[in-house]
Amino acid sequence: MRAKTILTILFLVSLGVAAWLFLHALPQNATADVQPAAKEEMLVAALPLSAGTLLRVEDVAWRPAAGVVEPGTIVRPMAAVHTERDEQARNEVSGAALSVDLGRGDPLRRSVMVKPGDRDFLQVVLTSGARAIAIPVSTVGAATGMLNPGDRVDVVLTQNFNTEGLARRSVSETIAQNLRILAIDSANVQGGGRSVMLEVSPEQAEKVGVAAELGKLSLLLRRAGDVATATGTADSRGRPTWAGDVSPALSTMKPAERAAPVERPSIGIIRGNKSETKTAWGYK
Repeated sequence: MRAKTILTILFLVSLGVAAWLFLHALPQNATADVQPAAKEEMLVAALPLSAGTLLRVEDVAWRPAAGVVEPGTIVRPMAAVHTERDEQARNEVSGAALSVDLGRGDPLRRSVMVKPGDRDFLQVVLTSGARAIAIPVSTVGAATGMLNPGDRVDVVLTQNFNTEGLARRSVSETIAQNLRILAIDSANVQGGGRSVMLEVSPEQAEKVGVAAELGKLSLLLRRAGDVATATGTADSRGRPTWAGDVSPALSTMKPAERAAPVERPSIGIIRGNKSETKTAWGYK
């Protein structure tokens, strides 16, 4: 009887210990499956990007940083949305070229980006057989600030001639189409203009180089995703646009119809045996 009582007591104690261990294990198991909340966000590729891509704002996005963040990854605190640090991070990426392929969601690391001015920039960004040429673009004004590396543009040449026919005084023509902007530098052109580096073929490089000596160059921004073939020749109209095409009134005017110069009144002055003629604005 005594042995049976002892066994009963031991059984109850064992049961109590097992119940205590089970109850204390439940919270631990429940929390073990819950991942700690991310405290940082990292900049990742918003879509598949190939090597040589010039990054734009729409190419990247912020995602919660789960697990261990690799060294060199661009991160920010979760609470830093729309802050100055966010703007700095995007400025660091914009215009940089990728040296490797990235899949959607892959983190952006500083080691895989090459910036304009870096030694290897042109080797990374130029496609096979292409060339890079920098041209001064000082006539587009505020429109230049709307251009970014990676955009596609047409190059327009505008010239002025010293001819009698007013309808043929000025002319514009498209000398190259669908060129990719590689970099924009505002420090090399006087008068507030900018120097723009374009990706061109050897033939286009010659045309754009000569055009820069002939007159003023302007860049026309193309629609995103426009895949029109870059021909390097005049636009599809096959002819330039003259002043008379823009203003039909110039075609009807003759040089003689232009305002005649105002005749200056003159006064004859005799001093002894010398005579001279003096106008209202000085001697004749």
